[in-house]
Amino acid sequence: MSKRKGIILAGGLGSRLHPLTDVSSKQLLPVYDKPMIYYPLSILMQLGMKDILIISSPEDLPRFKSLLGSGTKWGINLSFKMQKKPNGIAEALILGKNFLKENPSCLILGDNLFFGEKLISKLKIANRDILNASVLTYPVNDPGRYGILEKKNNKPYKIIEKPSKPKSNKAITGIYFYPKNVSLEAKKLKPSKRRELEISDLNQTYLLKEKLSVTELDKKSTWLDCGTFESLLNASNFVSKIQNKQNKKVACLEEIAYKNNWISKKHIKAIIKVSTSSYGNYLNKIIN
Repeated sequence: MSKRKGIILAGGLGSRLHPLTDVSSKQLLPVYDKPMIYYPLSILMQLGMKDILIISSPEDLPRFKSLLGSGTKWGINLSFKMQKKPNGIAEALILGKNFLKENPSCLILGDNLFFGEKLISKLKIANRDILNASVLTYPVNDPGRYGILEKKNNKPYKIIEKPSKPKSNKAITGIYFYPKNVSLEAKKLKPSKRRELEISDLNQTYLLKEKLSVTELDKKSTWLDCGTFESLLNASNFVSKIQNKQNKKVACLEEIAYKNNWISKKHIKAIIKVSTSSYGNYLNKIIN
């Protein structure tokens, strides 16, 4: 069976977060005690993906390489690809063609934060189906900002990008599972009025072929898009609250890698030696 590979799209101009993004990628900004990109990376790692491609702009790619390295400190293999300018989410799958080869994929947006008691178990179900595409929906108050799933006779019927008159409040979240050869499907897309290759159009393609499954998340799970000042603050406050309440860190990559048996206790001890923050103290508790 082909192993699913992960792609994190960490591009974009981050214009909604100006001036914070004048000198830093949005996905490198802190969400409480970790860089934003740790959160989507943690999801892929929890799903067992070890081969992951980071896509970002020419300016920001060296910063991601500096932060993440080759991924060996977490027992994973990180690759990097440049996106010269933001031409739409679906372009990530075209840029990742040589990386994916004949493997199924999971594309996740670098500014999305997912959390929930049963979230990973739901994602694992989608992850197991390598023959079809799969998306997750989440109820939102402002559906005009998202790709929206419409139903007919209680079945997925249509996916519309940022509808002016939404007929549903079920937004497609920023994590997408695809079968092999998705790069070829993405190449067939035509730019939208926004001159972008829309991920909604790609998902609609699979829906029309009856090769798209939909998992509905409820309010017991949390999905945050950290693209505005308010949502960035909300995400930090949410992580702080959860960690203090549960006495457990969200998106601790070393902990995930250790539990996956990808790194050893000795490996974590080496990290603790150079970490004097509460993060290092937490890692010490993990191995003891």
